Amino acid sequence: MVKAVFPGSFDPPTYGHLNIIERARSLFDEVLVVVAVNLQKTGTFSPEERVGHLRRLVGQWPEVSVHVCDTLIVDFARKHGCSVLLRGVRSVQDFSYEFELSVMNKGLDPAIETVFMPTDPRFFVLRSSAIKELASFGGNLTGMVPPAVAEELLLRLHPDKTT
Repeated sequence: MVKAVFPGSFDPPTYGHLNIIERARSLFDEVLVVVAVNLQKTGTFSPEERVGHLRRLVGQWPEVSVHVCDTLIVDFARKHGCSVLLRGVRSVQDFSYEFELSVMNKGLDPAIETVFMPTDPRFFVLRSSAIKELASFGGNLTGMVPPAVAEELLLRLHPDKTT
């Protein structure tokens, strides 16, 4: 049985994230989606809110579970019996960054492999930071994030308005 960890900030979860998760379901027996807590970053949503969003979005897939992690991701993977770290990449810049992380993670635990999955071309430009910037101007988030996430994001950034 091959279990994969798909870590990220998921602030907010996008259709690109969901696409990677859905495709990973056909490759791995179990996929653990992990909201990684980065103490150097302040998110728009709390880690618990992001976990809630993701659980609602992947709830129909019994082989997918959602967790929060504030430790090294290789420690989380080891603790949960996962042998694969799954990373989505959109660009050469993403790959370069993720490659460096994979080398560091391999040094921390040689038994854990990193698998890179290129994004579906439909979601090539979906970057959480750009989505938040668009939302800050009240822009249309259709096709970028699920409707419930868009509504909550716009409400968070513009409490006086709703979608």
